[in-house]
Amino acid sequence: MKTWLKRGTALIITLGLLAWVVHGARWNSVLTSLSHVGVGDLLLAVIAFAASYLLRAARVHDEFREDTQASFAAILRLTLLHNASINILPFRSGEATFPILLNRWFGVPSTRAVVALLWLRIQDAFVVLALGAFVIPGLHPALRALWIAAVAVAAWAIPAWARQHPEAGPKTGKLASTVARIRSALAESTRRHARGWLWSLGNWSVKLAAEAWLLAALLQTHFATGLAGALGVELASLLPVQGFAGFGTYEVGGAFLMKPLGIDSALGLNAALALHLFVIACALAAGGLATAFLPAAQTALKQEN
Repeated sequence: MKTWLKRGTALIITLGLLAWVVHGARWNSVLTSLSHVGVGDLLLAVIAFAASYLLRAARVHDEFREDTQASFAAILRLTLLHNASINILPFRSGEATFPILLNRWFGVPSTRAVVALLWLRIQDAFVVLALGAFVIPGLHPALRALWIAAVAVAAWAIPAWARQHPEAGPKTGKLASTVARIRSALAESTRRHARGWLWSLGNWSVKLAAEAWLLAALLQTHFATGLAGALGVELASLLPVQGFAGFGTYEVGGAFLMKPLGIDSALGLNAALALHLFVIACALAAGGLATAFLPAAQTALKQEN
């Protein structure tokens, strides 16, 4: 019941925001703005997106190298298929691709895979929030410093909590046992947290720069304005309630943060929608290429060995 309530809420919010976006978007303007972006700008954005995919795959490969003994190409294939799924499937259901494929292809226990994905998303959120302290316009320097300090403390607290997990004893209750298993899996995921932070920071720096570059080219404005819009769309994509392919919240987030920098709401929505279409196209193209050319992973049935 809770699941359907959440999905219904997501659908209503998405349809409402999408109706606003579609009403405010001048579709001819969206297509025209994309066609007017220089080939060099588009090529640079594609290259940057490819680099961000490689950095994300490197993060996952580093996380599961000892568990899977998988090649980087196999992990890259999994990462690209996961990325394509989360860009097109509704209600963030595409996230399930990650633990399902890790379990089927490499025999990684579901709890370990799910908690690792959770930690990866937590790192993503903290990195984007930290970068936001530098990008969001109009913030007092003291507020920026306080913002970054709060993110840093939260990022330290989660691994510290996980490393101090108690062992589940034979008389431990079901809930306590489940929490203990989650904490144990989280401790394993945060064991390499220093390198994970570097991978995540590299990935998001490249991705946000690519999105900012493309938004600036679409709007014929400064890179800093595009960077605010890129942060807006990514912060919106971190919301727990998402609809079909993220349409609606994505565009509104980008337009919202570009408005204080002088970008009209309608123009901001158009540019964010064009960026969204570009992001989805890149994700689907990368997923298709991964399926066609990257080696399929062999299922590692460790339990049977």
